Amino acid sequence: MSSRTWTLLSICLVLAQTFFGVVQATDDKTKFGNNTIERTVQLRTHSVYAPYIDQDLQNRWWDFGADSYVNTNKHIRLTQNKPHQMGWLWSRLALTASNYVIEVEFKVSGEPTHLYGDGMAMWLTTERTQPGPIFGNKDYFNGLGIMLDTYANERHTYGFPRVVGVLLDGKTQYDWGNDGDSQALGGCSVNFRRTNVATKLKLTYLKGSFLDVKVQYKAWDDWTDCFSVPNITLPSNPFVGFSALTGDVSDAHDIISVTSYSAILSPPEAPRNTIKKNKIWQRNPYPVDGSSQGTTWFALIFKLALFGGVCAGGWYGYKEYQRRQRYGGGGFGNLGGGYGLGGPGSAGFYANAKRF
Repeated sequence: MSSRTWTLLSICLVLAQTFFGVVQATDDKTKFGNNTIERTVQLRTHSVYAPYIDQDLQNRWWDFGADSYVNTNKHIRLTQNKPHQMGWLWSRLALTASNYVIEVEFKVSGEPTHLYGDGMAMWLTTERTQPGPIFGNKDYFNGLGIMLDTYANERHTYGFPRVVGVLLDGKTQYDWGNDGDSQALGGCSVNFRRTNVATKLKLTYLKGSFLDVKVQYKAWDDWTDCFSVPNITLPSNPFVGFSALTGDVSDAHDIISVTSYSAILSPPEAPRNTIKKNKIWQRNPYPVDGSSQGTTWFALIFKLALFGGVCAGGWYGYKEYQRRQRYGGGGFGNLGGGYGLGGPGSAGFYANAKRF
């Protein structure tokens, strides 16, 4: 079968899908448990980028303190690569969205030795700007901490650096000596320190339904699943924070950007994998006299007739083209010979054509 015949058949198939088909939606990886995120809306109040500060050398939505400082071209450095430092960055407003996605680009760097630490953490807690021994934040915290731990206080079967999620109620002490192992919601060992690509952490929370944490550290847009927890409820209206701590060993801990989104979920009854065409030929989409079936049959017959006419016209045009080629017509009308688009007179027209 010639290439032109294949082209004609392809056109007919596209038309058939247009008139009768169901458009398949690709999986955009926005399903979490039994929920699907339909779209997201960025939250400016909980996002921060370079240059980080305004003309008054402040930020309207964020506070930073202790040993942290701002390099307007690069990052918010929570700690320098020096021993016994502590720094923090906290949102001024509570996060009121019920469902949200927070994406953080960070960097942990230091000397290429086997001794470094202690680490940094991301916080979703009911209290803010309270320095302490837990990666620069207070102990007995109420909410969620995502620990990016680079120093093992105890021997474990897994390696470090490590990402660990811990949810406390404000009355329980963090299991610091065991690196939070007994309280962990989940965790993963990922080498996010001294990487050649941008390291990122993405947290997705759907209220009372799902918590998901992913890490980018291998390649750009290559997300590694760290852990997920179903049927979980975090404290309402938490503050978003970041803190870091160094002890006798040290690293530089930087926040490069924070982007927060409110997640809009699809209604439970909405189809997730298909988008159906509206019945544009149905005159009354909500009939009360039971006449919808007849109207639907009329629309189907009309579409069949229209589709058949289009295919018949295309087939006739193809046959006419073959006949003209066979008998030396050279194309349709005067386009094929002489100084038409295909003849020698067209050489000058295309001689200086450039492609970008």
